Amino acid sequence: MARVMTKEKTVTESNDIKTPFKEFVRKFKKQKTALVALAFICLLAIIAVISYQVVPYGINEYDYSAIMQGPSAKHIFGTDEFGRDLFSRILCGTRISLSVGLLSVSIGAILGTILGLLGGYYGGLLDACIMRVCDVLFAFPGIILAIAIVAILGSGLYNVVIAVAVFSTPTFARLVRSTTLSLKSSVFVQAARNIGSSDRRILFRHILPGAIPNIIVQYTMSIGNSILTASSLSFLGMGAQPPTPEWGLLLSNGRNYMMSSWHITFFPGLAIFLTVLSFNLLGDGLRDALDPKLSE
Repeated sequence: MARVMTKEKTVTESNDIKTPFKEFVRKFKKQKTALVALAFICLLAIIAVISYQVVPYGINEYDYSAIMQGPSAKHIFGTDEFGRDLFSRILCGTRISLSVGLLSVSIGAILGTILGLLGGYYGGLLDACIMRVCDVLFAFPGIILAIAIVAILGSGLYNVVIAVAVFSTPTFARLVRSTTLSLKSSVFVQAARNIGSSDRRILFRHILPGAIPNIIVQYTMSIGNSILTASSLSFLGMGAQPPTPEWGLLLSNGRNYMMSSWHITFFPGLAIFLTVLSFNLLGDGLRDALDPKLSE
């Protein structure tokens, strides 16, 4: 009997062990606004995947008998200046806006992480060159830098991705560099170096995991900023081109009809607002859940 009780006690204690992931989940569940934001982002992801199969009208289906009609049972968000269903175009534009945001920030995060690791670990001339380039990029507001890059490369969504990735890179580089500087002199890194571990193993096996929580938070919040920047470039005519149903381009197409047909700009603007807000709220929730310095 005593042996059975000891075994049950051991199983119970093993189930009560707080792993870092369990601790993160427990803290994140307390972030109610972040949970709502995550649910909305998951909904957007589902819409982005299935939008072209479920929309009631084609994104370029013209109906000249229903030009600039307001919201109704037939057209939930109304129609635009060509009679196209605005609800269908906004849903299909979700895939474009999310793809641009995720792809551009992913490229910037990968490049910035590598540069930050190399600069912080090796220091010297390499670190000085990387940081001076970052300082130059930081000297420009993000949207101005993006406009300059697109002006050089030309209009189009692919060039928008490159532009957003370029001005996202310095943020990740500095973030990872600061973590690398604090960890490269730690005991476990010194021990790994003493037993003959290669620099690549030290960087990616011992130092990078310490920077991942900050990278995740910055990555999440940067997606909202990148979507806003991409929409701004499309609004200015430097991003997506007609008839692409990108949210910023929908805003640009409807700006001449704001006084007579408010819905043409209201619903695309609302989509941008809610998406950017959701990513920012999710980033705040992740920061609170991943930060070990925050007390209960």
